[in-house]
Amino acid sequence: MTPSEYIILILFILLGLFSIIAAIGNMDWYFQTEGARFFVRYFGRTGARVFYVLLGLALIACGVAGFIYW
Repeated sequence: MTPSEYIILILFILLGLFSIIAAIGNMDWYFQTEGARFFVRYFGRTGARVFYVLLGLALIACGVAGFIYW
C-alpha cells in the first residue's frame, strides 16, 4: 500500500470515531449542521443519533477491512 492509502484508511477510522463521539455526546453543534438537520427532520434527534453511530461503525469497519484485506 502507498502512504496515501494508509492516510485514507486512518481518516476513515478517525471520522468514524468522531461521528460516534458526536452522536453519543449529543453535541448540539454537530446536529445543527445542514447535513445532520436533514436526518433530524426525518428521524428525530434520537434516530439521527442512532444513524450517526451506525455510520461511524461502518466507517471504522471499512477502515479496518482496508488494513486487513488491501
